[in-house]
Amino acid sequence: MKFEELERLAFFNGLGTADLKLLAPYFAPQAYPEGTTVFKQGDYAEYLYLVLLGEVVIHYKPDDGPLMTVTHVLPGGIFGWSAAMGNPAYTSGAVCLLDSHVIRIKGTDLRTLCNEHPKVGKIILDRLAAVIAERKQNQQGQVSSMLENGIRQHAFSRGAGSDDHSQT
Repeated sequence: MKFEELERLAFFNGLGTADLKLLAPYFAPQAYPEGTTVFKQGDYAEYLYLVLLGEVVIHYKPDDGPLMTVTHVLPGGIFGWSAAMGNPAYTSGAVCLLDSHVIRIKGTDLRTLCNEHPKVGKIILDRLAAVIAERKQNQQGQVSSMLENGIRQHAFSRGAGSDDHSQT
C-alpha cells in the first residue's frame, strides 16, 4: 500500500511521512462483497482492519444471551482490535453490510512495529484505546438495556403489578 493513501486517513493523523512509509508495506488492501463474514467471534485473531469504503457491523454473542450489534464501522473506523492486543481469538464477529474495502495489518506485525518504533506505536495505541473505550461503552449500554428488558419481561410473566412478598 502506498503511504499517500495512509496519509488521507484520520487514523494516521499526526504521523509523519517517514512513519507512514514505515507502516505502508504492512497494510494490505482487501475487498469484501456485501454479506461477507470477515471473521466470526472465536476465530483466530490475526488482523486489525481499517474501513476505507462500505460498512461493517460488529456482533457479540454472550454465552447466555442473544446476539447483540455492538457497532457499525464506517469509513475511517477500525475493527478486529483483538489482533492488535495479542488476543488469541476475536471477541466479536464482523460482517459487511455493504460492499466494503478495507486495509488490514497482522497484529503481530503491528505489535512489532510499535515496539521497535515507540513514537509511532504510542500514536497508534492511543487511537486503538479510544476505539476500544467507545466500543466497551456502547456494549455496556446494550447489556444494560437487555437486562432491563429481561427484568420487565420476567415481572410481566409473573403477573404485572403483583408483589410475591406481600401478605394478604
